[in-house]
Amino acid sequence: MKKVNMKLFNRSIILIFSIILIFSNSNGQYSKDSIQIRRIFDMALENGTAYKNLKSLCKDVGHRFSGTKQADSAVNWGYNLLKSMWTDTVYKLPVMVPNWKRGNIERAYIFHDDTKLNISSLGGSVGTKKRIKAKLVVANGIEDLERLGEKNIRGKIVLFNKAFDPKTINVFETYGACVGQRYSGASKAAEYGAVGVLVRSMTLQNDNHPHTGSMSYTNKNHMIPAAAISTEHAELLVEKLREKPNLNLVMKMNCKLLPDVLSYNVIAEIKGETEPESVITIGGHLDSWDLGEGAHDDGAGIVHCIEVLNLIKANGYRPKHTIRVVLFMNEENGGKGGQEYANWVKTRGEKQIMALESDAGGHTPRGFSISAPDSIFDKIASFKPLLEPYGCHLFKKSTWGGGVDINPLKLDSTLSINPNMILMGFIPDSHRYFDYHHAETDVFENVNKRELELGAGAIGSIVYLIDKYF
Repeated sequence: MKKVNMKLFNRSIILIFSIILIFSNSNGQYSKDSIQIRRIFDMALENGTAYKNLKSLCKDVGHRFSGTKQADSAVNWGYNLLKSMWTDTVYKLPVMVPNWKRGNIERAYIFHDDTKLNISSLGGSVGTKKRIKAKLVVANGIEDLERLGEKNIRGKIVLFNKAFDPKTINVFETYGACVGQRYSGASKAAEYGAVGVLVRSMTLQNDNHPHTGSMSYTNKNHMIPAAAISTEHAELLVEKLREKPNLNLVMKMNCKLLPDVLSYNVIAEIKGETEPESVITIGGHLDSWDLGEGAHDDGAGIVHCIEVLNLIKANGYRPKHTIRVVLFMNEENGGKGGQEYANWVKTRGEKQIMALESDAGGHTPRGFSISAPDSIFDKIASFKPLLEPYGCHLFKKSTWGGGVDINPLKLDSTLSINPNMILMGFIPDSHRYFDYHHAETDVFENVNKRELELGAGAIGSIVYLIDKYF
């Protein structure tokens, strides 16, 4: 007879009991919750403000890259909007952020025939001073550098051409498999003597829009220029290289890193009625890359969470815990806003019940990733039948956390917070997100109104359930 895994058995019993409770208690509390959630979605779809707020953020402010005047404007935009709502408190939390400047020169071309290439400097990259002219070598990701070896790399420009795997259904997974070449490819290539790198854009799309993103140097002696190149032009280079193995490229960039500057997280709260000292944090990042308008990344997450406050008010719901919205600054190229918020929470000795981040775009909601002890995860998973009618069928156990901005709340073991704190990440449909991610195409017009509003309804509903049952 096989030995029974009692831990797994007990979890199964709890989950089955919770689901039976939902369906059997038709005149009880879960039935009331179903009505309340229906109201939340109705309000988000009929009278919601998320789409209007996103248009204002994208068109009135535009991109919001850390250290720019537009980022300052975004802070004022968020502060003034939240002050105009029925929040109890609104304030700015100071945070020092990196001040990387793209500059006005980003050029690359094939020396032999002057074919211009669409590139975009990677955030944090050094410039080229004058220009770099060098032969090209292609690497299929960082792991391919060892195969090529120093004799094939020294003095050359490396094209990292590892592509997204189209067979991977969750596009965030194939992004994770490729993004290392963007983040640390320059330093790794420099170890083999490379003089510059181009990185294939992180997208499944075959188009001519370079997708920027952050990169970092692991060694000050290995700081070489790095830029993203559009997928179409990455393919073009591979083809040209087959025809002409001694192909020369020219790169010229004048980006640079300046001293850190002062910015702010924007924070708004609705005080809890019975447990105001316990906090539910929800948020997204206010900064964005400077190529588009930051509509999906992360304007959608910002207006999702602001809308939750609007839905609480319209629904007449009086939360038990304090509901706090945080508009984080500097997620894209440093994560300083999230780190500063975690330090602030530690200093105040707060009890955090849950932190949820929306930073995966404004597409159709599918559910939530959940980092929590097993018993708490099972309790949250029991809410699934309440949200399934709205397409939220994923309640996914996560060990990673909920997002760059909220993960420091648990990564810092010295924080005096609830050890059972829940970290959650909003999961929308992922298939189109990387069409726009970090590119000039990430604009308001590429966000669907209904999908955005459904996302706000989903987040508002899970906040309601967590507030009520935890």
